[in-house]
Amino acid sequence: MNESCGRIVFIQGNIISVEFPGSIIQNELGYVIHGTERLKAEVIRIRGNVANMQVFEETKGLKIGDEVEFSKKLLSIQLGPGLLGQIYDGLQNPLPELAREYGFFLPRGLSLAALDDSKKWHFIPKPLPNKQLVNGGFPLGYVQEGIFKHYIMVPFGLNEGYAVDWVISEGDYTIKDIVAKIKDGKGKTIELDMAFDWPIKIPIKAYVEKYTPKEPLITKTRIIDTFFPVSRGGTYCVPGPFGSGKTVLAQLISRYAEIDIVIIAACGERAGEVVETLREFPKLIDPKTQKPLMERTIIICNTSSMPVAARDASVYTAATLGEYYRQMGLDVLLLADSTSRWAQAMREVSGRLEEIPGEEAYPAYLESRIAEFYERSGVVKLTGDRKGSLTIGGTVSPAGGNFEEPVTQATLKVVGAFHGLSRDRANARRFPSIDPLESWSKYESFIPADLITQAKDVLVSGNEVYQMMKVVGEEGISLEDFMIYLKAEFLDSVYLQQNAFDEVDAATSPQRQEYIFSKVSEVLKKELSFNQKDEARKFFYELRQLFIDWNYKEKISLEFKHQEEKIDDFLKK
Repeated sequence: MNESCGRIVFIQGNIISVEFPGSIIQNELGYVIHGTERLKAEVIRIRGNVANMQVFEETKGLKIGDEVEFSKKLLSIQLGPGLLGQIYDGLQNPLPELAREYGFFLPRGLSLAALDDSKKWHFIPKPLPNKQLVNGGFPLGYVQEGIFKHYIMVPFGLNEGYAVDWVISEGDYTIKDIVAKIKDGKGKTIELDMAFDWPIKIPIKAYVEKYTPKEPLITKTRIIDTFFPVSRGGTYCVPGPFGSGKTVLAQLISRYAEIDIVIIAACGERAGEVVETLREFPKLIDPKTQKPLMERTIIICNTSSMPVAARDASVYTAATLGEYYRQMGLDVLLLADSTSRWAQAMREVSGRLEEIPGEEAYPAYLESRIAEFYERSGVVKLTGDRKGSLTIGGTVSPAGGNFEEPVTQATLKVVGAFHGLSRDRANARRFPSIDPLESWSKYESFIPADLITQAKDVLVSGNEVYQMMKVVGEEGISLEDFMIYLKAEFLDSVYLQQNAFDEVDAATSPQRQEYIFSKVSEVLKKELSFNQKDEARKFFYELRQLFIDWNYKEKISLEFKHQEEKIDDFLKK
């Protein structure tokens, strides 16, 4: 038997056991040869001369004795210009290209190039001194990809110190053309083109220093930016039951957040939901450029009907693409929807490997895998005092909305912010349905902390009064308690809720948030006196309507100023 080949000796679902004569490495990529098909598979466990491999496609028809060819390479993706605007599966196959070539029903074993090697890019070299020493990640020049400079870098694995021997002159070249030559300490020449491969399960660490995230990432969603902020280069999770608005919230953040690149990993969601994302996203207009948002977006999608192994790969593929653009000094946002489906894929593979199960049959290494994924975020210092960041946000779909289940709890241990979605708020049409009493953040907001504490106290006290009212009724509480309840409802209506379909209210700038929140805080501090509950109810209903109308006005317009005067006059009465 050829040392680079093995034979299948056992098949269970998408897990196969392969007997091999030579040597292989963990996470090595292999190909199952079945007739004319070549099915990708990854080594996930080695015992003696038998390797367990997960096949990234359906294994129907495979039989004992089928040949498996080992590549001597780790599972990798191609990095280079042309990634933006693409829709890939977890193995970086361009799905639109596959559909155009093969139709709706794709045969097994298909694999297309991730990047177009016929397209020419205008390469502009970076002026370098003679024999400049470089390491992995050093920019040799750039091409223009959309509105961004896509830096052509030394491959990240070359970290021993290389001397630049030659860089091509400015001109139009394909990604396969040699654009630079570098030499190692022994004089060996390495030719570089515009693209290279990188293993998806190895984090890219071609940076000078990694910083603690501190600068707020502005999402323009008021309840997030003010109460439960996210830092640029930080992490957050959005758990919530079915129908609570996770996907819509992710789309709003990707559209309006002050970020350069958006990467969406739809890992294991229902096919209908993924199709909706694929249909709606290309129609979204980027408010920054007034061009399609897809021009600065990459979508990685594996639906729940696809093999579990591909679902597992999609998360790592998205993280690697995010790190790649971070290395160019860009701010990247990775949205993983949903990490619960990824964890379920891990559980299924672990079960087929007959590993000892942990809580709720999830593998014992669930927490470490989730931690490794979120640890790939961060703010990094690059060569030339440039900075880049990768912010990771993951949605979680706990069964029945139970936040005590293992995936949610494992995620809460490693993320910096928790935006828990509430079914009750969603049913009451209070969107975004982030529960202000359950959610939290370790990051600092740009709003003064004392104002936020005051507002949270009002929400907590208002909820306590509401719980009392459900037992004794409105007539069973005092007028003072009823005022607290009305203030909490007022804060909820005019600030925590946001109309995603209104051109103005869908995105609130930091300056506008500070201004409106200061006005809301005035109302919360104000000592108001009424003779009866009907007077108080009428007052807050009219004031609430004034604020909601104000939210829908452009700040620069005279109409906005007029609305502000109406609010001030109303509060003076």
